[in-house]
Amino acid sequence: MTIAPATPASKVPIATSLGEPPFVTNRALLKWISDIAALTQPERIHWCDGSQQEWYELTREMIAQGVLIPLNPELRPDSFLVRSDPDDVARVEDRTFICSLKKEDAGPTNNWRNPEEMNTELRGLFAGSMRGRTMYVVPFSMGPLGGPISQLGIQLTDSPYAVLNMRIMTRMGFDALALIDDKTPWVPAVHSVGFPLVDHDGNRTDDVVWPSNLTKYICHFPESREIWSYGSGYGGNALLSKKCFSLRIGSYMGRQEGWMAEHMLILKLTSPENKAYHVAAAFPSACGKTNLAMITPTIPGWKAETIGDDIAWLRPGSDGRLYAINPEAGFFGVAPGTGEKTNPVAMHTVWGNTIFTNVALTDEGDVWWEGMTEEVPEHLVDWRGDDWTPDSGRLAAHPNSRFTVPIQQCPTLSSDWYESEGVPLDAIIFGGRRATNIPLVAEALDWEHGVFIGATVSSEQTAAAEGTVGDLRRDPFAMLPFCGYNMADYWQHWLDMGTTMGANAPKIYQVNWFRKDDKGHFLWPGFGENSRVLEWICRRIDGDAAVTDLPIGRVPAEGSLNLEGLEIAPSSMEQLFAVDPAMWSAECDLTERFFDQFGSRVPPVLTTQLTALRKRLT
Repeated sequence: MTIAPATPASKVPIATSLGEPPFVTNRALLKWISDIAALTQPERIHWCDGSQQEWYELTREMIAQGVLIPLNPELRPDSFLVRSDPDDVARVEDRTFICSLKKEDAGPTNNWRNPEEMNTELRGLFAGSMRGRTMYVVPFSMGPLGGPISQLGIQLTDSPYAVLNMRIMTRMGFDALALIDDKTPWVPAVHSVGFPLVDHDGNRTDDVVWPSNLTKYICHFPESREIWSYGSGYGGNALLSKKCFSLRIGSYMGRQEGWMAEHMLILKLTSPENKAYHVAAAFPSACGKTNLAMITPTIPGWKAETIGDDIAWLRPGSDGRLYAINPEAGFFGVAPGTGEKTNPVAMHTVWGNTIFTNVALTDEGDVWWEGMTEEVPEHLVDWRGDDWTPDSGRLAAHPNSRFTVPIQQCPTLSSDWYESEGVPLDAIIFGGRRATNIPLVAEALDWEHGVFIGATVSSEQTAAAEGTVGDLRRDPFAMLPFCGYNMADYWQHWLDMGTTMGANAPKIYQVNWFRKDDKGHFLWPGFGENSRVLEWICRRIDGDAAVTDLPIGRVPAEGSLNLEGLEIAPSSMEQLFAVDPAMWSAECDLTERFFDQFGSRVPPVLTTQLTALRKRLT
C-alpha cells in the first residue's frame, strides 16, 4: 500500500533527516520510513536501540510528564503504574479490519474493508498525526534472533508507552535491525495515537497524560503484510507485534509458507522418570489459559515449566515433527483474578521491572487489583486516579488492567524458551468453559477429528443447569478474533498440515475444567489438580494409559486417571465423562448452523466428521 505524503505547513517543525544508523542498507526500509515521516510529519525521529540507557531516558521523560507513576522501589523495584483514558482500555474488535483484496478471503467472522478505500481513509487520518511528537522507529524480532521460525518487523509509533512495552514483549533494538538486509523480509507496522501537538498552522497545544483519539482503526493488509493502527494507545491496539503481527498477519503468512501462528500457550512437562513432554494449548478468554501455562503440579515428582502463555508459532522440522516457539519475550497479562492462590507463579514474576496499566495504587506505593489478595485494602487510589474504599461500590482496577513483564523473570521459565529451533510438540490441547456436554478430557480419534474438535471449540454464555445446551460462544481454535483470513480456509490449512506431518503429527485432546452438576457446582477442583489430566495425556503419548471409547472420543478408562490424594466422589467422576446423546445431538445441530455461515468453503472433511459424530451418537 502506497501512502502519499501530506503537504507540510511552513510553520510546522518537522524532522528533516531520518538519522538512520550507518549499518542500515535496506533501501526499501529507508524509503518506507521516509514516506511515513513525510505523511505524519513528526518533529523528531528516534531509532530505538533497545539499550538500558534508552529505557532510562524514556522512563525519566515520561515520569516528568506525569505519564509514568514510579512505584515504591522497596516493594516493587523499577516498576511503574500507568493510567489510560477511560475511552481507551481494551482491544476494539469492531474497529479491527482485515483489508484483503477480496471480501470472501476475510470471511464472515472478520470485519472487512476494501484496501483501496481503507488506504484513502488512513491517508487522511495519518496526515500530520505526529506533528510535535517523536516518531520512534522500533525494530524487533518475533522469536530468537535469526531463528528458523522467527520473523522480523518494524513499528513506527509516536507513543513512548508503546516503545517501553515493545522492549519488554519482543527482542527489540539494533540487534534485530542489523538482521534486515536487502533480501530480508520484514513486516511494516505504523501506529499513531492520533493526537498531534501542533496543528497545520503551527499552533502548539499541551500534551495530555494519555493521548488518544475517539476515532480508532486497527487495519491489516494481508497481501502486503502491513499493519496500520490509529487512535488507540492501549494493548494490542498499540503493541502491533502482539495480536496484529503474531496472529492476524502471522496466520496469513503461515498459510502461504507452510507454518502456523496460533493463540496457544506452550508448556514443558517432566515426569518422575525425567522424560520431557511438550504441549501447546488453545483456550478462549476466561478459560484458565495463563493458569495452565504457569501450573504447579500437585502430583509428586512431576515438573511443569513455562515456555509461553499466549502465542505459539508452529513449523514442521526436518524430522517431520511439529516444532513450536513462543515468539514473545514478555507477558502482557490480565491483572484481575491473578493472585497468590490462583497463580502464584505470575505473582512471583511481577516482583519488579514491570509496567502496570489501569490497576489501583496503594497508600504504600504498590499496586493492587481484585483477586490479588484475600484482604482488601482499606484505601486505594483507583485506576481513574480517584480515592477508593471497599464501600465505593465500584472496581478499584479496570477489568482489563494489565501487567507487562519480561518472561525471563518467570520462576518456572524453561530453558527451552531460548531454543531457536523450537520444541517438538507431543500434544495439542483445546478447551473451553462448558458446564455441560464436554468431558474432563478426551483424545481425538485422529488428526482430522482433532481439527473438528478445534473448529467447534465453544464456551457457554448462559447457565446450562436445566439440562439443555446453553447459548454457545464459538471460538474456533481460540482464534476467532485473531485469524487474518477466512476461518474455513484456516481449518483447511490445519488439515493440510496434518497431511504433511502424517504419523509425526502430535496427538490432539480436548479438556474442560468447568463442568458442573445439576446444582451448579463445579465437578472438578481445577488449578494445580489439572496436572492429573496432563499426566494422563503424557501417559497416552507413551501408550501407557487405558481408554474407553465414547462417541465424542477416547476418555480415561476407569482407574487410569491418577486421583490419589484427591477427594472426589465416584458420582462426580461419572458426571465428568457423561455423554448425553440428546444433548449432543442438539449440539450437532448448532454446529451445522455454525458451519453454514462459511458456505462452500467449509472443508468437506469437517462435514464428514459431523456426520460421523451423529452416527456414533445413535
